[in-house]
Amino acid sequence: MEEKNSRNRGSGVIVIVLATIGGLVLLGFLFTFLLVFFMVRGGVESVGATSVDKIGIVDIKGVITTPEKVLDAMKQFRENNQVKAVVLRIDSPGGAVGASQEIFQEARRLDHLKPVIASLGNTAASGGYYSAAGARYIVANPGTVTGSIGVIMKLPNVEKLLEKLGIKTTVIKSGRLKDLASITRDLSPEERAVLKSVMDDIHGQFMKDVADSRKLSLEKVTSLADGRIFSGHQALELKLVDELGNFSVALDKAAELGKISGKWKAIYPKKDKITAIREILEESGAKTISNLLDLVALKNTSAVVPE
Repeated sequence: MEEKNSRNRGSGVIVIVLATIGGLVLLGFLFTFLLVFFMVRGGVESVGATSVDKIGIVDIKGVITTPEKVLDAMKQFRENNQVKAVVLRIDSPGGAVGASQEIFQEARRLDHLKPVIASLGNTAASGGYYSAAGARYIVANPGTVTGSIGVIMKLPNVEKLLEKLGIKTTVIKSGRLKDLASITRDLSPEERAVLKSVMDDIHGQFMKDVADSRKLSLEKVTSLADGRIFSGHQALELKLVDELGNFSVALDKAAELGKISGKWKAIYPKKDKITAIREILEESGAKTISNLLDLVALKNTSAVVPE
């Protein structure tokens, strides 16, 4: 009986502790929301608005799917007269062709007004390298994985699976190739030829853009553009990058090319109020959930109180 009462007391204490923490978490969220709301009324900038020259930093991280945030960041720095140069900090395995091309084109456009330098992190391959090629100068770590100048399309085929499940598909189309790349059947020779021609055309665009931006012959780029990857060291030897170094080296180069003679500060793009609040709350929420899970685990292991 005493053991049962001890267990109940132990469980009750844990429940009270969890309830108290939950209340504090809610108050913390409210306080954070109000604090951030008033802090970001005019937007967020990593460095205060001073008269010192600035270098803008644009992060390109993860799979490239939509370019809007990157394009908006470059637009902000293009219109900011205090920003004398821009560094694209890239850590991406690639992504959508159209999105990568938009970043490439915007970087080339911005570079006509102020120098754009690409700093390659762990990975800047395929669309990541395509984006970097828009910069005037590319800095990579010796071990950066880059290159992968190529285009790929993968099409699943679930025809056999559907047959096993007894599922049939009926296609009604107005054109012979309207259901091109259907996942419910194999490609016909004509369809394969059409898709191959599209991939070849996009591949040609990729190679031409790299050749033009890197001032290499198209023949040279074509010999490298079979989809293979390179280390940063290899890329330097092949003239796909200009220098080996880390992020600090890229910033120093940006200051040099931007003709900044005195002190300078690195800044990130301004964030609108809603975005800033969401990012802070998401980070805070992730930490809170982790802490609560730890407490739940503690509760489970503390159900039996030692005699």
